[in-house]
Amino acid sequence: MEKMKSDAVDKILAQWQRERPELDVSPMGEIGRMARLSKHLDRSVQSTIAPFGLNLGEFDVLATLRRSGQLSPTDLFNTLMISSGTITHRLDRLEQAELVKRIPDPNDRRGTSIVLTDQGLTLIDRAVEAHVANAHRIMSALDESERQSLRRLLRKLVLFFEQE
Repeated sequence: MEKMKSDAVDKILAQWQRERPELDVSPMGEIGRMARLSKHLDRSVQSTIAPFGLNLGEFDVLATLRRSGQLSPTDLFNTLMISSGTITHRLDRLEQAELVKRIPDPNDRRGTSIVLTDQGLTLIDRAVEAHVANAHRIMSALDESERQSLRRLLRKLVLFFEQE
């Protein structure tokens, strides 16, 4: 079996071990790596979608609409786990760029729904294709059994937070 290379988190853990040997800091390894990985993933996704003129927030809104069809602003901010003010700002920018439009909600005369325009649909389809290719590139660092294990473990952690 090949010896695993050290990473920046190993150095941090060794520093804590040196300074506070009585403290079990081992969970900081997994948490620290997930935090660092999250930043790397965000940068990778951003660089993949930037050529389409999108930032991460805009991409999330367009991708959510693409896979869901029309949604109310409330459904959008709940799905994306952001505030109503943030979704309003994003929708205003996307509407100004003619990528989404607000239409009367067919189920609620007082409400509105958000839908992709033809231009928004074309753009998000191209951006998602690039995003998926990038995801395949990233996940190629793991073999299939590692990917299955990772999926199972990540799902377990997500459920821990979602069931609190």
